[in-house]
Amino acid sequence: QILYLKPPWTLANLLKCYKKHWMAVFGYVVPRSLLSTIECLSKHLYADKPFDSSTVHILLQESKKLLHAFSCRSDYNGVLPQAYAEVTKLCETLGEVRTALVRADSEQDLSEDIMVLSENAACEKMEAMMPNLQSTEEKELHPSFHAAQENRHQEIWSVLEGVWSTMNLYSIELFQKLDPSAVTMAAKASFEEAFLGLQKLLAAVKDIREGIGR
Repeated sequence: QILYLKPPWTLANLLKCYKKHWMAVFGYVVPRSLLSTIECLSKHLYADKPFDSSTVHILLQESKKLLHAFSCRSDYNGVLPQAYAEVTKLCETLGEVRTALVRADSEQDLSEDIMVLSENAACEKMEAMMPNLQSTEEKELHPSFHAAQENRHQEIWSVLEGVWSTMNLYSIELFQKLDPSAVTMAAKASFEEAFLGLQKLLAAVKDIREGIGR
């Protein structure tokens, strides 16, 4: 009788009902902090723009958080574990696709990928997501800190995943140079380019580590 939107519901309707009744109903069932997850899903799922893989990764992780929270109350006749399993499967598929895309792009232009890392763009992005270890004056320099804090662990994971993929690609490149019988790849970088790229990668990882320390 008091529902904001009556059934049958679409996903958009459900998210609106969640937000409307969050404090009075759902906040007593799951942690109230998960309202940020509802807002994240609602904002991105119905935005009039295409998704990139990072956004899809975040949406899947936020969905898993929500499903896990409700699972503490009930399995809802087995529907919730099935939904959780499907979202987990999607996460795994996305990870495989992203890895394949990174590998394909890197094989076309390995040196360009390393230059992007060495410019510290990834490091600066990570520092903006780090927990609040800065002084009040420093916090004033980063007005977007609080808005980004909810998703900082996904962002940091994405950056480290990119570093790991690049390291793997350069390892393959080096072993192929050392082993003439290895399967050849198109547009392979020279040994000197691979070595210089690894040096840049080490510098980028060092910057990221120092950023985490700060």
